[in-house]
Amino acid sequence: MNREKLVIIGNGMAPGRMLEELFEKAPGLYDVTIFNAEPRVNYDRIMLSPVLSGEKAYDDIIIHGDDWYRDHGVTLHRGARVGAIDRVAKTVTAENGIVAPYDRLVIATGSLPFIIPVPGHQLPGVLAYRDLDDVEKMLDIARNKGKAIVIGAGLLGLEAAYGLKRQGMDVTVVHLMPTIMERQLDPAAAYLLEKALTERGIAIITKADTKAILGTDRVEGVELKDGRILDGEMVIMAVGIRPASALARDAGIAVNRGIVVDDGMMTSDPNIYALGECAEHRGTCYGLVAPLYESARILADRLCGGNGEYGGSVTNTKLKVTGINLFSAGDFAEGDDREEIVLRDATAGVYKRLVLKNDRIIGAVLYGDTTDGSWYFDLMKRSVPVTEMRDTLIFGQSYQGGTTLDPRAAVAALPAEAEICGCNGVCKGKIVDTIAARGLTTLDEVRAHTKASASCGSCTGLVEQLMSITLGDAFNPHAVKPMCGCTDLGHSDVRRLIVAKQLKTIPAVMQELEWKTSCGCAKCRPALNYYLVCDWPDDYADDYQSRFINERVHANIQKDGTYSVVPRMWGGMTSSSELRAIADVVDKFEIPAVKVTGGQRIDMLGIRKEDLPAVWADLGKAGFVSGQAYAKGLRTVKTCVGTDWCRFGTQDSTGLGIRIEKFMWGSWTPAKLKMGVSGCPRNCAEATCKDIGVICVDSGFEIHFAGAAGLDIKGTEVLGLVRTEDEALEYIVALTQMYREQGHYLERIYKWAKRIGLDEIRRQIMTDAEKRQGYFERFVLSQKVAQVDPWSERVSGKDKHEFMPMSELKLEAAE
Repeated sequence: MNREKLVIIGNGMAPGRMLEELFEKAPGLYDVTIFNAEPRVNYDRIMLSPVLSGEKAYDDIIIHGDDWYRDHGVTLHRGARVGAIDRVAKTVTAENGIVAPYDRLVIATGSLPFIIPVPGHQLPGVLAYRDLDDVEKMLDIARNKGKAIVIGAGLLGLEAAYGLKRQGMDVTVVHLMPTIMERQLDPAAAYLLEKALTERGIAIITKADTKAILGTDRVEGVELKDGRILDGEMVIMAVGIRPASALARDAGIAVNRGIVVDDGMMTSDPNIYALGECAEHRGTCYGLVAPLYESARILADRLCGGNGEYGGSVTNTKLKVTGINLFSAGDFAEGDDREEIVLRDATAGVYKRLVLKNDRIIGAVLYGDTTDGSWYFDLMKRSVPVTEMRDTLIFGQSYQGGTTLDPRAAVAALPAEAEICGCNGVCKGKIVDTIAARGLTTLDEVRAHTKASASCGSCTGLVEQLMSITLGDAFNPHAVKPMCGCTDLGHSDVRRLIVAKQLKTIPAVMQELEWKTSCGCAKCRPALNYYLVCDWPDDYADDYQSRFINERVHANIQKDGTYSVVPRMWGGMTSSSELRAIADVVDKFEIPAVKVTGGQRIDMLGIRKEDLPAVWADLGKAGFVSGQAYAKGLRTVKTCVGTDWCRFGTQDSTGLGIRIEKFMWGSWTPAKLKMGVSGCPRNCAEATCKDIGVICVDSGFEIHFAGAAGLDIKGTEVLGLVRTEDEALEYIVALTQMYREQGHYLERIYKWAKRIGLDEIRRQIMTDAEKRQGYFERFVLSQKVAQVDPWSERVSGKDKHEFMPMSELKLEAAE
């Protein structure tokens, strides 16, 4: 069957959501081709601010990865800007020469930033703030710190200022109007926001008109019309946007401010639709995501043969600045035909204002406490009379009739069409229906299947309340537990904030993240120590007092107070000289027990604590380093003899195992890491129950991961097949680094894999070469400042954090 050809110009959030709806309603109905001017997949543009501030990475904001396009049969042309539409031939032509015929065409070209045409506006260093390319340019300049000037104190301008400040720049915001965010905030809320931003080190100058941007070869500063000169190496223009409608205008399609569409998102050409920021509906061009998603749903319905109609949207605004809670919606201007209700709590930093007209909410501004934003917004959209709750309205949904209600009852009272997640346009009904249809029980599952709370996270509380209502006792809100009693934060949030806030000491983490105790505890200090070692290998000095006793003395404590020592034997291989050295140590220190371990090494048990330095001194003379049998790190790489001796061996499994171990030894991981390399599918090294394993086959090396053979018994998952030993090493190292960066402390790799998702891990390691190479390079970089062998006091080119100096070990042993 010949399918109709659907061509989409633009790959932003609106067409992405439209395709999701289309594929859900009518999979296979169209042959879909997308032209994307950017050289990448679809990502969440409203999350660019957390990327700029360092709180998220690009991979965190991808909406549709490569697998999604492949699974849905979508042809995606990256870096292919469309230059012309031929409405007679029904084709589109990209500037790179690609031509695609269409039966239906969707124009989703978005918007263009407005650049004030003052002298100097074309200098290098003058940037807009619209896409990932802009963010990458900002981050490149921000690496040298210096000064940045943001022109415009609207939503994007303030988020840009915050992000650049987080990157260590000295930031000044200049704004033409008397108050900031004047389109979204009244003066009282604007005052509170300006105060909060000033306290964060961002200078704000209002009533400031830009005269010129100074510089010869690049930006050097900004001159204001009042004569003031501001120094700076970067200028961000954040003064507004305009619909990107030139392509449609050139094709003879009706254009006003934007591309004119009807209630079905159809243009003046019945075969062409417009969607997103480039479209103008009933005289309005929308720049926020919620109305774009609403119109995307209508367009998907029309493409399926439906008759859905888009009636316009009421919008709301939230500022994505960590620690500042702000919500604004509707019309809050003063007027004789309206009244207001105001609540101020100066001590708590809370300001609430509701604007009423004809006994209905027409505007809301909330600062400091935005809990009831969704409720007010729903009342506003549905034009609900508020007469009966007038006296208690300002106190929120859970306080009606003078008594405080269970917050869940308030959420239960919301209608099915009430918006829960504004970032992704997810209503209450969709969340409830998806939970029931898919049997979801965790917040992460709801995020994965509905996208609710998956972006800025401000609606997380509402989503959890909704899950509690829907699931009852089956919902455990503490499934993601705090690290310990010292903090309310979970491991993921702590890891994210350590990077976002550039916290590089344990005291800094505890202060900035508001620890409840002065010095932490035995649960959180080792975890914080690991996260800081992993995230800041160049800057952080390992805190040995935050390590367990086994790690501090490089031996495992036994039930009688003695210790066991396990020297490292690379890949389980040894020699007569090494065995003699071990035998001499056993005799000299009268070690009572010697055992061969499951990891193909020798364990000496019953060593007195005071003998540990001398034991290691003798072993060090023989070339031994610690086998780290105690470590939250790489312990063993078990091997079989492979092609060296076995008649069934297909590859040199022993050589590969030794290579992996020597390359990776001494690097801490969230939990212990055991590997195995088997020379053939007979699997004598038991690689298929290891954290990471390799099965050698005739065609190369099959990499496995996420196995377990302890308290839990679990076979491995197949990561993929590679052809060469070099590739095997690269992929294994990249996988380990991904685990190091994302794993929770004490979380084994199989539990991490379940939390992250096997397909996502395969995508990043097996499919995304750039991502894989990045992981590999970061591992290598961390190893260059890593691994000092303390026993012989010689540097072997590895991790300075991994081993305590001999002097420290002597002090520890003498206690």
